[in-house]
Amino acid sequence: MHTDVQSFAVAHLLRRHAACRVGGFVVGFDPATTSPYVNYATPVPGAAPTDADVADLIAAFRTRGLLPRLEFAPDAAPAVEPALRRAGFTTEAVHEYLVCTPATLTVPGAAPEPEARLRVEAPVTDEDYLAIDTALSEAFGGEWAPSPQGAARLRRTEEGGGAVRFVRAEDGSCAGGALCSAPAEGTAELAGVGTLPGHRGRGIAAAVTAALAETLFARGARTVWLEYSGAGSRRVYERVGFRPGGTRVYLRHEG
Repeated sequence: MHTDVQSFAVAHLLRRHAACRVGGFVVGFDPATTSPYVNYATPVPGAAPTDADVADLIAAFRTRGLLPRLEFAPDAAPAVEPALRRAGFTTEAVHEYLVCTPATLTVPGAAPEPEARLRVEAPVTDEDYLAIDTALSEAFGGEWAPSPQGAARLRRTEEGGGAVRFVRAEDGSCAGGALCSAPAEGTAELAGVGTLPGHRGRGIAAAVTAALAETLFARGARTVWLEYSGAGSRRVYERVGFRPGGTRVYLRHEG
């Protein structure tokens, strides 16, 4: 089953209130944060930008005091990466992505002892959302500071057709969780899978990943995709039913 992650990326950014088009690019600005991991651009499939288009893209970021940054699947727009590199963009990361379908999904511990399964919950209260944002911040080494704004973004994901799921720790806080976007172009992106160090090794990542995929399939997504950060996490996702799908690149302009 084909998953068009680049068409998804365009549709996903266009959902944002402050999204704009610059040449053959879509830019998803979020006025609530200056984080480069939230404010980024992606090319439309087949884009062939001129040097002037790339200069306009850089200016759109700089005038807002933001780092010019892109995320995209290079095979969907082969002319884009050379144009960006001519302008001085450099590689931040290259990630493979994995794809899951209803046919490949495996729910951990679904049988024969359902009572032994981890309890995966959907957040309800503001405290739940803030606990998830706080736990994921720690799980990812403090890449962002937990905040009411971060919690609000998680709530918007849940209330906008996507899903947020977590496993509650014994003290009522979040032991680990993840989120998944609302579907677009038949697919949805699962991201932010993180577990606090003291709770690792219990299968929390696999449980929340499977629960999110199951939820999005029930909402009409034909596939769910994600990126992974290492061999260990890849094995977790493969056990749940994710299979190799392709590659995405992350470029930034530091000049």
